[in-house]
Amino acid sequence: MAKKRNGRQDAIREIVRNKDVRTQRMLVEELKKCGFDCTQATVSRDIADMGLRKLPEGVYVLAEDLHLQRMTSELVVDVTRADNLVLVKAQPGTASGIAAAIDAAELPDVLGSLAGNDTILVIARTAADGERLEAMITKLGSVRK
Repeated sequence: MAKKRNGRQDAIREIVRNKDVRTQRMLVEELKKCGFDCTQATVSRDIADMGLRKLPEGVYVLAEDLHLQRMTSELVVDVTRADNLVLVKAQPGTASGIAAAIDAAELPDVLGSLAGNDTILVIARTAADGERLEAMITKLGSVRK
């Protein structure tokens, strides 16, 4: 049972990081697409166990991504991607703090980051990983493209 739960929670982590999940029902549907047959009550327990929170915009975010969300929503100005390289533009003097938050989130697709005064270069494993990272930072920071 624990193995099933861990696999399901790993899938929830991936779904929440990559999609705008607004309801438990939506999360159940996404899990079914991934091959997990579960009920809304099960998902509700997983949400509580994992410490998921809802942003004011109505989307779920992982507890470990909350610090990153706060940093990006207040300080990130723009996000641009070139293959597996994601360039994050920020308010002057804040790049190192944002890079530290990205590193602390331990995102599986991220190899590392470099920060200057107002620019962060984040290196993803692949171009697809870079695309997901760009979308996630944009979603967390409500950066308008």
